[in-house]
Amino acid sequence: MFQPTYPIRTARLTLRPFTIDDLDDVYAYQRRPDVVRWMLGAEPRTREQSRASVLAMAGEDALRAEGDCLALAAVGEARVIGTVELVWRSQLDRTAELGFVFNPDHGGRGLATEAASALVDWGFTEFGLHRIYGRCHGRNAASARLMARLGMRQEARHVQSYLFKGEWADRLVFAILAHEWEHRTIADLARDVDTASGPEALAGIHTWLTGDRAG
Repeated sequence: MFQPTYPIRTARLTLRPFTIDDLDDVYAYQRRPDVVRWMLGAEPRTREQSRASVLAMAGEDALRAEGDCLALAAVGEARVIGTVELVWRSQLDRTAELGFVFNPDHGGRGLATEAASALVDWGFTEFGLHRIYGRCHGRNAASARLMARLGMRQEARHVQSYLFKGEWADRLVFAILAHEWEHRTIADLARDVDTASGPEALAGIHTWLTGDRAG
């Protein structure tokens, strides 16, 4: 079993496993149409649906086997402002997928980048990953900018590669390797905070989270 030493602390945030006490904060953003806009198959959630989501994420506190998801609450200003997660995609290839969803009310200050950066750093330095990638809808500009700020390169644009709300949609793929993360410069780290994307909804990954999974 692979698990961070909790909590993970950054300059302004605490990352920790979810508890049922987080329901009100999670429901506050899962119910918003702008948050689920780019999520595949997602609709604004009811409180009961968010309760089920929080209970599921509370059990995703470690990576025990390939395919597992590590889902952490990003806590700032005494409340949960978003979700960051790593999905262990391949044990052989030491690869994981990054996902994130944040409450737009807390946008514009680089907090999502700060949280995602901390989880990516754990993935490389503690979990021993070789590659971390992320995906988002081709028009999900906020998520694409966040991944670029992490130092991830855009590796692909899969044109009309999946059905999204009845229409063929493009999917962007970003990725970064362990040695690239290790050699990021001080200027890169400063840019992460200084070039916040504004109060847009952020959602990047598989089904409820990239614009495709989160909870």
